[in-house]
Amino acid sequence: MILDVNLPGLDGFSVCRRIRSEFTGSILILTACGEEVDEVVGLEVGADDYMSKPVRPRALLARLRAHLRKTPLSGANTSDQRISIGSLLIAAGCRAVELDGASIDLTTAEFDHLWLLSKNVGQVLSRNDIFQKLNGVKYDGFDRSIDLRISRLRKKLDDSPQNPQRIKSVRGIGYLLSVHQ
Repeated sequence: MILDVNLPGLDGFSVCRRIRSEFTGSILILTACGEEVDEVVGLEVGADDYMSKPVRPRALLARLRAHLRKTPLSGANTSDQRISIGSLLIAAGCRAVELDGASIDLTTAEFDHLWLLSKNVGQVLSRNDIFQKLNGVKYDGFDRSIDLRISRLRKKLDDSPQNPQRIKSVRGIGYLLSVHQ
């Protein structure tokens, strides 16, 4: 996603801040605001990169390609993959999830998170592992988007938050998608 800071109505910083918890793709802020403080604010609200106008087209293209290389779940290998765990079916190509034959609506970020857990079913993934694989950067220890997605996934997958059977928390380590559902 490419955002400009000077958008009509809501500025690019506010847009970035609002979508960052749900959007796992790269966000590049491309703007005429070239001050260092603007760049710092942009990166702190969740942008992955910041470029000031005027832009050299080849530099912009190189940065976009670098971000696309880090995009989670890209590549042809996932397009026809399906994972079945008990009554849970996850299809990567059409990004569909079914539980007991009923379709479950997930956001892009929730699907990517569930797909990552399902590819590592029965294995504990730390917050850093999850964050790194989904966002391409190290976990800073403060971001709560992983916990929020786990909470939403549990709700959508009818998994009790008090005694989860599908997505389990391993205290002090991370999360795992259970084989035994």
